[in-house]
Amino acid sequence: MKAEIDAQALSASRRLIAAAGNIMVLTGAGVSAESGVPTFRDAMTGLWSRFNPEELAQEDAYRRQPALVWEWYQHRRALVAATHPNPAHVALASLSAQKPLTLVTQNVDGLHQRAGSRDVIELHGNLFADKWLDGCGRCDPAAAVPGVPPRCSACGAMMRPGVVWFGEALPRVARYRAEHAAETADLCLVVGTSGLVYPAAGLPGIAKDHGAHVIVVNPEPSALDQTADIVLRGPAGVVLPMLWDGTQAASA
Repeated sequence: MKAEIDAQALSASRRLIAAAGNIMVLTGAGVSAESGVPTFRDAMTGLWSRFNPEELAQEDAYRRQPALVWEWYQHRRALVAATHPNPAHVALASLSAQKPLTLVTQNVDGLHQRAGSRDVIELHGNLFADKWLDGCGRCDPAAAVPGVPPRCSACGAMMRPGVVWFGEALPRVARYRAEHAAETADLCLVVGTSGLVYPAAGLPGIAKDHGAHVIVVNPEPSALDQTADIVLRGPAGVVLPMLWDGTQAASA
C-alpha cells in the first residue's frame, strides 16, 4: 500500500507539517471506519433491520418512542465500545504532542480521546455522553430515575444521547471554536471525510481563505479535493504514520 502513495506529495506534505506553527485537523467517518466503527446502516442488523436509522436519529422520533430510540443508541454504544483506536488516531495524538494542533472531528465515537488526543472539538457530539431533553435546569444525572430512558427525579425530563440529531444545529461553542481554529491555522489537514456534510465541510475553505495550506488524506476522491494543495490517496491509518516519520527530520 505504501508504494502506491505519491512520493512527491508525501514529501511535500511532510515539509508543510514540519514548517507549520498551528495545525487544524478535521476528521470524518473514514477514520472511524478503519477501526470497524459501524455506520448507521451497519448498525441496523438483527432486530433493528426493519428500522430506518435516519428516522430514529431525530427529536420527534425520541418524543414519540423514547424507549425504542434509547435502546437503539444503547445498541450502537455497545458496538462502538468494542472497537479500538487505529494507527491514524494514534498518529494524530502523537503529532499533537509535538505541534500546536486543534483536532476537530465529525465522529461521535470518542476514539481520538481513547488514543490520547486531548481537548477534541466534537462537532456532532459524543455517543457516550448524555444530556437532558427539556430539563428543568436542576437535573442531576447522579440522581436520575433508572428507566428506558432514565428521567430527572425533579421534573421527569428524559435523558437523551449527547449527539447532534438530524434537524439540530451544531453545538454553538464547538462550532465557534472550530471556525476560530480554521481562521488561525497555517495548515489544515483533512482526513477521512467526504466533504459533503456542512458546516463541517466548510472549515477547510475557511482555512484556505485565511492563508492556510490544505492537505486531504482520503482513499477515494472527495468534494474537498479541489480545495486542497495536496491530496494523498490512501487510508488514514497508512498515510498519517508515514507523514510523522519525516516530520522531525525535515525540520532539523
